[in-house]
Amino acid sequence: MVKRLPIGLLLIAWVVVGCTETEVPPVGPGPGGAPKPTGATFGDDLAFLKKHTDVVVLADGDAQVAVVPLYQGRVMTSTAEGAEGLSFGWINRKLVASGERKPHINAFGGEDRMWLGPEGGQFSIFFKKGSSPEFKFDQWQTPACIDWGAWEMAKHDERSAQFRKAISLENFSGTKLDLQAERTVRLMTSDDVTKHFRITLPGNVKAVAFESDNSIRNTGQQPWTKQTGALSIWILCMFNPSPETTVVIPYVEGTEETLGPIVNDAYFGKVPPDRLETKGGVIYFRADGTQRGKIGLSPQRATPILGSYDGANRVLTLATYTKPEGATDYVNSMWEIQKEPFKGDVINSYNDGPTPAGPPLGPFYELESSSPAALLKPGETLRHVHRTIHITGPEGDLQIIAKRALGVGIDEVKNAVKPRPTE
Repeated sequence: MVKRLPIGLLLIAWVVVGCTETEVPPVGPGPGGAPKPTGATFGDDLAFLKKHTDVVVLADGDAQVAVVPLYQGRVMTSTAEGAEGLSFGWINRKLVASGERKPHINAFGGEDRMWLGPEGGQFSIFFKKGSSPEFKFDQWQTPACIDWGAWEMAKHDERSAQFRKAISLENFSGTKLDLQAERTVRLMTSDDVTKHFRITLPGNVKAVAFESDNSIRNTGQQPWTKQTGALSIWILCMFNPSPETTVVIPYVEGTEETLGPIVNDAYFGKVPPDRLETKGGVIYFRADGTQRGKIGLSPQRATPILGSYDGANRVLTLATYTKPEGATDYVNSMWEIQKEPFKGDVINSYNDGPTPAGPPLGPFYELESSSPAALLKPGETLRHVHRTIHITGPEGDLQIIAKRALGVGIDEVKNAVKPRPTE
């Protein structure tokens, strides 16, 4: 059986199952006249994080982003409406509060973290040289550089924070990979939003927009090649779901003979049709945190934008990322000795839910993007930028924004995939 586990979330659930906060966070006010949010306020999440670690808060009025140096400079959460506004990032409160280092992975949460790929295959950095070619779970280990311990904060101001880390890895094939990793998290301006999301925000909506600018530089003596293996920059963004959350991914239309399958939905078993719909150049994926599933798009199918809509809280989330024109070599993270180690996905979305081991890890859902394979000579650098904006407000305004950015309106998103009737 092919083990389709390129993000390792099945395995995460086995080792940190039950890692959710026992205290229920307070409910915040409704944005733009919406019903009361289903999750914590930003102020509550920020106070919780400050009890356990240092936090850098980037702010432009009510638009605020919480970044934690101890967790590799990841964005833990953000808000569009200040301390009393909805907190958008999922935080694994029990794990954060414990301060304990877990085997295999430390799933702290956070809505923008930098990982490195590939996870599986002959060039995996999650399996040591000499591990079983069956890629057994007990030998799987998230590299410490992206899992545990602080990255150096090189500088920061009110709107940005820069982090860096010198890293040395060895992949499954025995290739040594020395690199310098850097990432800068910064708030975006309204001009940035117009440029990168191609939208203009009306005055009666609230928004927070930020980007992570990530790079890796080959500091070793040898080039990274298709024969020795190469890395990729992998950005994973964990958000709080609601019963009315749908992921929206535009794709390049064309025949499968020319472009290949529209979507890979077999990571954790095929996604049921009542949770995944493909029509009119758009993929709709239900992200309610109740049933585990994952989808991915190839470089031939992916466009540089994806998003989600939370109808319960009236939150439109959009993400863009660096997608170099003509790039086709993306690392493959499947847990097997691969025939095509550079035919991986560009973007992914994951919906959490119960696992074979028990309850969900979160629940949460994810939007992910990856860089092309870093086929770098010594001294060369690969850069990958991932941008996120959360917009709250009246659905009429969100309808116009969604139509402009994603090609479909909120009304279409809300009706694309219907929940199953309650038994």
